[in-house]
Amino acid sequence: MSGNPAATDAVLKRLRRAQGQLAGVIAMIEAGRDCKDVVTQLAAVSRALDRAGFKIIASGMRECLNAADGEQPPFSEEELEKLFLSLA
Repeated sequence: MSGNPAATDAVLKRLRRAQGQLAGVIAMIEAGRDCKDVVTQLAAVSRALDRAGFKIIASGMRECLNAADGEQPPFSEEELEKLFLSLA
């Protein structure tokens, strides 16, 4: 992600949003809020984290494809598969 400031900014924005949502979930639990409300917010946190992970992988794939100068070895198909499956 180091080569794409826009992707880095997008990921950080999503992670900060997830951080705020998670703080909200903690506050909801401490306040004894309804289980349905807590689970709904927790699902939103999970989706935000997934989207950040997918953005990181997509950016990494782009960098990998553009790494023709030999700075970094490209990801193998197996490594990319493991990255995707780790978010599933």
